[in-house]
Amino acid sequence: MDLEFNKREDQNKLKLSAINSLLTEIKKGGGEKRLQKQRDEGKLTARERVEYLLDKNSESIEIGAFAGYEMYEEQGGCPSAGVVVVMGYVSGKQCLIVANDASVKAGAWFPMTAKKNLRAQEISMENKLPIIYLVDSAGVFLPMQDEIFPDKEHFGRIFRNNAKMSSMGIIQISAVMGSCVAGGAYLPIMSDEAMIVDKTGSIFLAGSYLVKAAIGESIDNETLGGATTHCEISGVTDYKAKDDKDALDRIKTIMKSIGDYEKAGFDRIESFPPKESIENIFGHMPVSRGDQYDTFNIIKCLVDQSEFEEYKADYGKSIICATARIDGWSVGIVANQRKLVKNGKGEMQFGGVIYSDSADKATRFIANCNQRKIPLLFLQDVTGFMVGSKSEHGGIIKDGAKMVNAVANSVVPKFTVITGNSYGAGNYAMCGKAYDPRLIVAWPWSELAVMGGSQAAKVLAQIQTSTLKKEGKIITEVEHQEILDSISKKYQKQTEPTYAAARLWTDAIINPIDTRKWISMGIEAANHAPITEKFNLGVIQV
Repeated sequence: MDLEFNKREDQNKLKLSAINSLLTEIKKGGGEKRLQKQRDEGKLTARERVEYLLDKNSESIEIGAFAGYEMYEEQGGCPSAGVVVVMGYVSGKQCLIVANDASVKAGAWFPMTAKKNLRAQEISMENKLPIIYLVDSAGVFLPMQDEIFPDKEHFGRIFRNNAKMSSMGIIQISAVMGSCVAGGAYLPIMSDEAMIVDKTGSIFLAGSYLVKAAIGESIDNETLGGATTHCEISGVTDYKAKDDKDALDRIKTIMKSIGDYEKAGFDRIESFPPKESIENIFGHMPVSRGDQYDTFNIIKCLVDQSEFEEYKADYGKSIICATARIDGWSVGIVANQRKLVKNGKGEMQFGGVIYSDSADKATRFIANCNQRKIPLLFLQDVTGFMVGSKSEHGGIIKDGAKMVNAVANSVVPKFTVITGNSYGAGNYAMCGKAYDPRLIVAWPWSELAVMGGSQAAKVLAQIQTSTLKKEGKIITEVEHQEILDSISKKYQKQTEPTYAAARLWTDAIINPIDTRKWISMGIEAANHAPITEKFNLGVIQV
């Protein structure tokens, strides 16, 4: 390897290290004091509960660890949006686990808490995966009730989904391991089976203080809605557990009894590691997002035996389309080529830009993968569609629309990895969050925005300077530069992967080495849900 490769490797690993450091802090939840308080009460923490429940030495992935990051500073923060969501294996069965973190504001629901819970249910519904709720929450965070209570994607949608998932035959199991109050009380009771931990778990629509204020009745919380009440009197819960581990052991027993599932039938053979070390990704990826590199090198680091079959290799070269295998699973790869390429007319095309011929090729490839029932993997490092009179006259909008149409109407599972840039309409065409990828993740150096930071800052600075000039103010070069720097700093912050992950525009910021695991587990999950729709492009301009 050359010196430049080693420099890139070092700097990219530093970016990963920075992300890992943030993640370590986030996983502390509300802080060690609050975590210890839970332990002193005889309870496990949210992450300890998840760890105990998961099969030992099995693979797992965490969804939305960065949710809420730097979003609720005035309220004291809300690490991981106060809830831990993991896809893993319990008694050998793949499932989702959703665990309230009571160390974060007593497990109260912030707006991002609701969004993250809904994302977990969405993954469960799309893939027909069993879902386990470990409930320990004080309910809605009242100071922000207007942002979480009444709308379609707010708190109430969760119970609507409980009902829909039940009708779909998706297994839902709940364990009440702490507070479960008000509207939140419906979640475990709308599950297939519900258990409650004696002395620490409680379920009621209104706690003792509210009952006293509302109807004048004096009663303690344990008598009102404790384990004995709901297991012996109301019949609300199915099992009484003596402690957290007892409840989790019962869940393991239930999961062990679940029958087999109807499979979608995605093809899988024996898995082989890539011949080119996946570690080389750090050296292949440039440090600057504007630099060129060969995306084929990245693909070789990801696919089994570094082997793939390219589709239309000599046409539409700014997008690579290829079939390959990842951990044995057959996949169709759509990737932005990031180096300068020459088209069939001998003209140079910029790396990372989608041209008409590339969009046309990708559309046909996506259709072929749907015909062959092959899941799609999008590797995004895109700056957008080509602009200018030549492209407009050549019908770039028409060809781009065909590609977007194919992505939107694809019925095979889609997975997206943002390896570098994710700008503008390129984000849409390459299956951004709005286009329903089963999972969407980003590498630590990725950027996501409507356009690149430097271009956007210049446009915004020009607008602001022009406005000031219209008001009769004279702007010096120094003042213009100050405006530009201020806008650049703010805009650049919004392009960072942590900003996107905090808002669940991506499911995670991952170590590139874990990419194969995420895709493999994602396809395995998708294999739980047979395809019932037919691929149809609808009306397009040919």
